[in-house]
Amino acid sequence: MQITRDPMPRDARAHLAAGRVERETQAATALVVQRTLRAPIGCTGIGLHSGARISLRLLPGAPDSGIIFRRTDLAGGPVEIPARFDHVVDTRLNTTIGLPGQPEAVVGTVEHMMAALAGLGVDNAVVELDGAEVPAMDGSAAPFVFLIECAGTVAQDAPRQVIEVLRAVRVEEGNGFVALLPGSGQGISGPGMAIEAEIDFAAAAVRRQSRALRLTPASFKSELAPARTFGFAEEVEALRAAGLARGGSLKNAIVVSGSRVLNEGGLRFADEFVRHKMLDQVGDLALAGFALNARVVGRRPGHRLNNRVLHALFADASAWRVVPAGMGAAAGVSVRAGAGGLPAAAAAPA
Repeated sequence: MQITRDPMPRDARAHLAAGRVERETQAATALVVQRTLRAPIGCTGIGLHSGARISLRLLPGAPDSGIIFRRTDLAGGPVEIPARFDHVVDTRLNTTIGLPGQPEAVVGTVEHMMAALAGLGVDNAVVELDGAEVPAMDGSAAPFVFLIECAGTVAQDAPRQVIEVLRAVRVEEGNGFVALLPGSGQGISGPGMAIEAEIDFAAAAVRRQSRALRLTPASFKSELAPARTFGFAEEVEALRAAGLARGGSLKNAIVVSGSRVLNEGGLRFADEFVRHKMLDQVGDLALAGFALNARVVGRRPGHRLNNRVLHALFADASAWRVVPAGMGAAAGVSVRAGAGGLPAAAAAPA
């Protein structure tokens, strides 16, 4: 039996075409303009290292303001700390940012929140806290992704800019290294950030793992955000004696003992350990102030190496430039000091 269909009316075709153009325009706009949160949203949780109960609120940020962490519990009123690599004051098992000369003005464990904001393409936001650490939640970035998606994001009337890596920058420590390279690799193409990571631990439950990923909001949400932080049972007492992991538990971290994962339900991914290291890299490298157009390669990466490679990048003005988002081949553009979180020392390279 032959079935015939009436041709689509001309006005219906025009309507569909207009809708397609509008969707394509919106997608293109999302890549080239800054974004912030549509509405405030909050949560409460326990600090992984402090063990303190902390309330957090995510607030919209002004164009060109970058990500700001605001402490509301300090004497003298709220204190704001820019989320920048040059404000990192500690990298022991987390990334802590602070203000020079103000030892009380710090915020610890910022990497998972930074990863969620960067992974979903949020350029400007205020992270308000009544304590010295971002809550651990379940040890991953997934709860923060949930918060951001519940709040929603909106485009802002300001162009988005990115940092394009022009030549290789590499830092090493022991058997580990992190390198920032131009372009992409491992069959991963297009502008943006591609990550290749490898880890190697003695514990039989971890051993050697590697993974490569082209970072997009979709790939971050599905492949990295749910991966939890991890630690080793034999190190717990020593960490707590050093003032770390006081809020750690099987609810907010994977705990490994030799060949066993002690968490009920096991792992979320067979290679959850390397995925979490990649998640940390997304958050730590977001402290550049703008998104990176780069290939990131690391062996045994950690918070200290992630921060050191940003210092090395910005110390060499010939290794990078700021370009309009989506235009990696365009000429570099000058950026005023502090725009988008970029520090004065890194603005407007020669």
